[in-house]
Amino acid sequence: MMIIGITGTLGAGKGTIVDYLIKEKGFAHFSVRSYLVDEIILRKLPVNRDSMVLVANELREKYGSSYLIDQLYEQSLKSGRNAIIESIRTPGEIDSLRKKGHFFLFAVDAEAHKRYDRIQIRNSETDNVSFETFLENEHREMNSTDPNHQNLQRCINMANYIFDNNGTIDQLNQQVDKALIDIQEKGNMQENIRPSWDEYFMELARTVAKRATCDRGRSGCVIARNKQILVTGYVGSPTGLPHCDEVGHLFKKVIHEDGKITNHCMRTVHAEQNAICQAAKMGIALEKATLYCRMTPCRTCAMLIINCGITRVVCEFRYHAGDESEEMFRQAGITLDYFNHDVLEYSNQK
Repeated sequence: MMIIGITGTLGAGKGTIVDYLIKEKGFAHFSVRSYLVDEIILRKLPVNRDSMVLVANELREKYGSSYLIDQLYEQSLKSGRNAIIESIRTPGEIDSLRKKGHFFLFAVDAEAHKRYDRIQIRNSETDNVSFETFLENEHREMNSTDPNHQNLQRCINMANYIFDNNGTIDQLNQQVDKALIDIQEKGNMQENIRPSWDEYFMELARTVAKRATCDRGRSGCVIARNKQILVTGYVGSPTGLPHCDEVGHLFKKVIHEDGKITNHCMRTVHAEQNAICQAAKMGIALEKATLYCRMTPCRTCAMLIINCGITRVVCEFRYHAGDESEEMFRQAGITLDYFNHDVLEYSNQK
């Protein structure tokens, strides 16, 4: 079973591709837009673009960046057919679908005035805006730095196939046919492609994170050397003490030099710290090892990493307050690599 995702700018031709795949190729169709419209109606909000962005962002912030897509993916499995999921808008959604396998992302774009003219022909309440407002709305959605919010430009950049729809419908359909042939020739090999060592250890770190006991950041850590796992660790309270999942968070206020006040949970030991402690307990030297973790380590973790001789750190994401750690690693000569440059930011509220 093949799942194709569609992303692209407003009015670029996503619906045209969807219609072609449904009518000519027999694909089942699942739409983020339709899912959101149902949710908007339940909330008794006006059905327009602002409501869609608002509701989508709220759901992603509450349940995770891939929540909407995961719901549609489960529906697509029940269809038992090749499926197309329309209007993918966040990198997290793409990452989630790619982990499930047999997924390919199509992106479509066209010149702005052509796209605007197309949506005016639709004449729907959602799209009935001036050209200037059309561009402003699009700019807001193209380059958000919040990993849970829409970022169409990054999604387009992540596509397996990008289509130019400045021509005719037949020309667009020909591009789609060419992509489908390419997928048929190469797609079956996807599941047999071995992950790189970095991908392998990062996936293990994600599994370790499932043992974490603080819902503000269920992080895991793997430390490896010469392609062998040395130790693992996850976020949790010191041995014998109550966990956040049991008794709630232990928030402390932190006053910064600029006067900003933030709240941080102090109940748990970070995943990186727990992994390093585990190595110390077991007498395992970490000299010249590589550490895999969810995001840029905090200052305290960074200092421990430096002092125990680790020479490389691989993070899945950037941490919004990770600049100081990045500078420390640079000065210490530690290599710092990222899978994804999206920035994660913890809520400072209970």
